[in-house]
Amino acid sequence: MELQDINKVPHRRFNPLTREWVLVSPHRTQRPWQGQVERAAVSSAPKYDPNCYLCPGNARAGGARNPPYSSTLVFTNDFAALRPDIPHARNDEGGRELFISETEAGTCRVVCFSPRHDLTLSRMKVDDIATVIDVWRRECEELGSLPYISYVQVFENRGEMMGCSNPHPHCQIWANQTIPNEPRQEQDSQTAHAKKHDACLLCSYAELERKAEVRIVCENHFFLAVVPFWAVWPFEILLISEGHVRDLRSLDDGMRMGLADILKRITTRYDNLFQISFPYSMGFHQAPVDGEPHPDWHLHAHFYPPLLRSATVRKFMVGYEMLASPQRDITPELAASRLRQTSEVHYLDRT
Repeated sequence: MELQDINKVPHRRFNPLTREWVLVSPHRTQRPWQGQVERAAVSSAPKYDPNCYLCPGNARAGGARNPPYSSTLVFTNDFAALRPDIPHARNDEGGRELFISETEAGTCRVVCFSPRHDLTLSRMKVDDIATVIDVWRRECEELGSLPYISYVQVFENRGEMMGCSNPHPHCQIWANQTIPNEPRQEQDSQTAHAKKHDACLLCSYAELERKAEVRIVCENHFFLAVVPFWAVWPFEILLISEGHVRDLRSLDDGMRMGLADILKRITTRYDNLFQISFPYSMGFHQAPVDGEPHPDWHLHAHFYPPLLRSATVRKFMVGYEMLASPQRDITPELAASRLRQTSEVHYLDRT
């Protein structure tokens, strides 16, 4: 069946990274919506908020006071989900491998992108985003060198809709003793693909996407941004490094600037889509730091934005999605087309 035909009928698509399926129902885009409508985000944040826990010089919720920083700020999360001082213990209650628990050591850090309370990645200068990437590389190097750490996860939750607890633009870095579920799945899939095809999964995938062209959002010499063939979220983006690099630590200066450029372009397109500060969860998946070589790992990032039809109508993962498999209405090809047609000049910067 040709793509133009499959985009008219219910079908499912396979995600080779997770080895799971997503149901696509293009005909449901016309269904009426009488469900929950979100409050539209307002882009009116001040440059400095005296009540913000993350602004320069302010006291944080845990009692510490931020220095008068002028670029980025990194600190250990005052309410970290992981702690380094946890002795290893494991329990199998009943001895039947049904009630298994074990301790998990680690640490969690917060990275403020800028002292400016109102500057998201989409509004920052490319050079300033590159400075943030330098922090990511340094933190990944430092945390990855700890003998008890096996995985370092860099991620950003942007907007109240995605559970962001503070509007000051920032991201988090969690370092785990073990490899978490999603990276573990992707590791197994990339290893299996390399053994079967003697090729990198994402290198091959990027090559096919460049030939198809229909799901590409934007690209530069170092990174390719696509709405993946198997996308679950309406305007999901998969960001793939053009070269086969394993992690953020491996980025050279050219790739660092390329990543800064593509992050600004992606997030600006997102904001321009509905002319709001676009909510999303974004994170980098990179090779584990467990002492193994992991030659099959290919650095990439996922953007998971929840908005569906407008600034006030979101995609809900409920019912069938929770009990059976993910389902989407708008096709990845249509989503990519809409993002491609969106300007890379931020709507707040236009004259």
